[in-house]
Amino acid sequence: MASSKVYLEFVLEQLGELDEISHKSMMGEYIIYYRGRIIGGIYDDRFLVKPVKAAVKLMPEAELQLPYDGAKPMLLVEQVDDKQFLKALLEQMHQQLPVQKKK
Repeated sequence: MASSKVYLEFVLEQLGELDEISHKSMMGEYIIYYRGRIIGGIYDDRFLVKPVKAAVKLMPEAELQLPYDGAKPMLLVEQVDDKQFLKALLEQMHQQLPVQKKK
C-alpha cells in the first residue's frame, strides 16, 4: 500500500517549524530529510524514524516497525499531532544521523 499525499502534507505541515525539511518520493513512499540527513519517512501512512539513541530516549515506548519487507526496523512516531515534540525529536536526532554521501 502506498502512502497518500494527504498524509505526507500533514506530516510536513507538522514539521513546518523546522528549517530545511525536504522529502523524496520513492516507490509510493516518502523519505524525509532534515538538514540534508535522512531522519525517516512516510511508509503506509505511518511516520517512522531511525532508531537512534535520541529517538529511543524521547519515545521509549515506541514500537519498532518495518517500513517495507527487507528493511531495517524503524520507530513509529505516534505523536504526529504534537509540533513541539516533533521539533525536539528531529533536532535531537540530527547530530546522531549519518551525513549523506555524495554520489
